[in-house]
Amino acid sequence: MSLAGKTWFVTGASAGFGKAIVREVIARGGNAVAAARNPDDIADLVSEAPERVQAVKLDVTSDDQIAQSVSSALTRFGQIDVLVNNAGYGFLSTIEEAEDGAVRRQFETNLFGPAALMRAVLPGMRERRDGYIVNVSSTAGSRGFAGSGYYSASKAALEALTEALADEARGLGIRAMIVAPGPFRTDFFGRSMQLPDNEIADYANVLSQRQALASMDGQQRGDPVRGARIIVDTVMGENPPLRLVLGGQAQPTIVGAYRTKIADLAWSETIAPQADFPDE
Repeated sequence: MSLAGKTWFVTGASAGFGKAIVREVIARGGNAVAAARNPDDIADLVSEAPERVQAVKLDVTSDDQIAQSVSSALTRFGQIDVLVNNAGYGFLSTIEEAEDGAVRRQFETNLFGPAALMRAVLPGMRERRDGYIVNVSSTAGSRGFAGSGYYSASKAALEALTEALADEARGLGIRAMIVAPGPFRTDFFGRSMQLPDNEIADYANVLSQRQALASMDGQQRGDPVRGARIIVDTVMGENPPLRLVLGGQAQPTIVGAYRTKIADLAWSETIAPQADFPDE
C-alpha cells in the first residue's frame, strides 16, 4: 500500500521500532520526519531518501524542541498525517529503590512528552478532519510488574490517554491506536534501560529478574522490521483496532493480565452496591 503524499512523524527514530517504521514509510513512498536526540544517529535514514526524510533534533521532554520540530516538519511537508510516539525508556526499579528525580524523568519521557506532542499536532489534524496518532506502549502497560512499577505506570497512563483521545477525536476524523509490543530485538536493554542508583538487597528476587532480563538481550523473538510493517499495515488498513499487540509472548501476557483483573473484580460484584445509599 503506497504512502505517497503522507507524512509520518516518528520519535525515537535512531534505533529499534522508530528506525524500522521510518524505513517502512519511505519504502512505501511516504515522507518521514525522523526525530531523535542526536540527529547524527539518523543520518543514514536521510541518506536513503533525502528528498522525503527530514531529521529533527528532539528531546521529548523539551517543550521548545517539540514546538521547533513540529514547526519544521510542517514547513517542510505541509502537514503531519501520522504521529508515532515511540521515544521512551524503561526504568527497572522497585518502588522503594527509586529516587524522586528518576521517577519524574521516567514520566517526563514516557508520558508528558508524548502528551505534549499530541497537543502539538492535533490542531492541524482537527482542521483537516484527518489524522492518526500511534502511541507505543508495552506489555507492561497492562499491569504493574514487580521491579518495573514506574515504567508500567507510565505506560498504563499513556494507554489511558490514548483511549480517551480515541473517543474524543473519532468524530473529528482523527484516530488513535495503542501498540503493545512484547520483547523485541531492539537493543532496549542496551540503550533504553536504566537502573536505580542504590539497589536494596532485600529485593533479591527482583534483582535476579533484572539479571535474567539483561542476559536475554539480543535473543528476543520479536523482529522490529516485521513489527514495523504490521504497524504501518494496520494504520492504513480497514477498521484498525484501538490496541495492537505485537509478539507471540505479548498476547498471552496481556490477555492473562486482564483475565486476572476480571476475576479479581468478581469479588466485589455483590459488595460494591452495598456502598450506595439505601433505596428510598
